[in-house]
Amino acid sequence: MCSPSTISVVPGDVCRHPFLIGVAGGTASGKTTVCDRIMQRLHDQCVVMLSQDSFYRTLNPDEMVLAKASNYNFDHPDALDRQELLKCLQLLKEGRSVDIPIYDFASHSRAKETRRVDPADVVIVEGILVLAMEEIREQLNMKIYVDTDDDVRLARRIQRDVASRGRDVASVIEQYTRFVKPAFDTFIGPSRRHADIIVPWQSSENIVAIDLITEHIRLKLRQHDLIRIYRNLEVMPSNFQMRGMHTILRDRETSNSDFVFYADRINRLLVEAGLGHLPFQEKIVTTPTGERYVGVEFARGLCGVSVIRSGEAMEAALRECCQGIKIGKILVHRWVHGKSEDIIYEKLPADISRRYVLLLDPVLGTGNTACKAIQVLLDKGVQESKILFLCIIAAPPGIHRVCQAYPRVKVITSEIDTSIDENWSVVPGVGEFGDRYYC
Repeated sequence: MCSPSTISVVPGDVCRHPFLIGVAGGTASGKTTVCDRIMQRLHDQCVVMLSQDSFYRTLNPDEMVLAKASNYNFDHPDALDRQELLKCLQLLKEGRSVDIPIYDFASHSRAKETRRVDPADVVIVEGILVLAMEEIREQLNMKIYVDTDDDVRLARRIQRDVASRGRDVASVIEQYTRFVKPAFDTFIGPSRRHADIIVPWQSSENIVAIDLITEHIRLKLRQHDLIRIYRNLEVMPSNFQMRGMHTILRDRETSNSDFVFYADRINRLLVEAGLGHLPFQEKIVTTPTGERYVGVEFARGLCGVSVIRSGEAMEAALRECCQGIKIGKILVHRWVHGKSEDIIYEKLPADISRRYVLLLDPVLGTGNTACKAIQVLLDKGVQESKILFLCIIAAPPGIHRVCQAYPRVKVITSEIDTSIDENWSVVPGVGEFGDRYYC
């Protein structure tokens, strides 16, 4: 499905993070067919597929006796080498090649040969227990459950095992009753609650579901790698207007008045993007013509908190969008080497624990200051899911730090920069934002 020339990389020769998809479902539910259809539609991308069946453990002598007597449960999670599967997924996420085991079901052990799998844009891992294992689920960007009627699955399994595995109907039904069905009820069926998408797959293929899945994958592949990793990260859509304003801000020859003007423009767009993530409720009003209009009402209980002093440059945009909004302030003492240690000053609304909070800081660098400010809000009783961190520019180290530490905090930025240099400055960056804004 791919060749080395199709593997995308980001600046600095760092391999792109692949988009990891897990496909689970009961035995003979159609998982492999769903994977094949996805791969066919992503023919212009580099796609590889891993099977859970490759990661069965080599059985010990006692287990071997049970397996030869058809008395070993291969549908239980303990039958798998979960750590080996996890290791392979993590290496692929790092853009490294892996050697996939080849399991010999005749000897119930791994063959000496392995299958080499190179880095790819999309990695699909398929198996009945993929969504039942928490450590595997945590690695996935998309989780799919193929849902097929129990009677249909049993009929398919009987047909498959009799035709391709030389078994008789009675033995297939006995194994299904003793092991397959109990494992499905205990592990596989309940794992559907972890799925992002449940695909009904009966006698005919669900083409609509496959089309929607592949279009979503294509959309994600066009986005920045970090958006694939963190669901709580959003980057505003880029266009020539946004790129033009960033060009002016980043130009060291830009005058103070121009810097302020275009920073305010981006801040306004950023605040509008943040407000779009707040809850709304339906509201019906009467227009001047006497007609009813069904609209929505803005969320109540909102406030802003700026990180002094650069964050104060974003307050005007917030006030323009939300009349009379309360705005608090937090001052974090930045020590050398980019470390943030002490909260020097804070002034927050007394009822902030009941509010949604827009936390304002134009540049997210190492993430130390942002994490300190977020922790202050949490200590004041603000719910993590009610905090939205708004920044004009974000560097990858800061994104990793904030999104990992606070996965329910929404981080919204207008552009992701490349890195942080040895002086703890964002690259390419915008310089000292507060100095340039306030001259």
